[in-house]
Amino acid sequence: MTGVIAPLLLRDLALLAGGRRGNPLLPLLFFLAVAMLFPFAVGPDAPLLARTGGGVIWVAALLAAILPLDRLVAPDLEQGCFDQWALRGIAEELVITIRVLAHWLSFGPPLMLAALPASALLGIGGDTLARVELGLLAGTPGLAAIGVLIAALTAGLRGGAALAGLLLIPLAVPLLIFGAGALATGGASGIALCGAISLVLVAIAPFAGGAAVRAAREG
Repeated sequence: MTGVIAPLLLRDLALLAGGRRGNPLLPLLFFLAVAMLFPFAVGPDAPLLARTGGGVIWVAALLAAILPLDRLVAPDLEQGCFDQWALRGIAEELVITIRVLAHWLSFGPPLMLAALPASALLGIGGDTLARVELGLLAGTPGLAAIGVLIAALTAGLRGGAALAGLLLIPLAVPLLIFGAGALATGGASGIALCGAISLVLVAIAPFAGGAAVRAAREG
């Protein structure tokens, strides 16, 4: 079973980063666009930008994570890939676990890098930027897990792409509250809680997502 992990991960990364399932730079460009437009919306108030910039980065990260949801599970389900993997003895839970990792690698680290120029646009100081980066490191795996889980739940539904976005936002609110809240309090407790929620979501997603894919495949 361990021999299939690396090929599946490389396949998923190639699909997500190679543009065969959409523009891989779209979430990153969307993230930077939000950071560039926000100062125009609130005006040249540097203290206000510094106070709210971290929250803007978190909201932009959440919205950027929504963009590829319709391409995470539905294409493989429609093309019968899950049937082929099942015939080879590869469990849906393993495929979903690898998909969560690939999804996070495709948008989590790039967004953390993009937060550097975004912080300059928003006037965020070094200490706040460090908390933003730690929060994104703790929270983006949870966003990836929620995204893949919702993509699995809505893969067989008509209009699933629109429904997926509506479902992800309320489920991601706890991550947003603790991740962005840590910027206001200046403490590490919010980041720790954000990381704990992420760990729970990453642990749950393979089993719930695998069951959803299995139901859609057998239905």
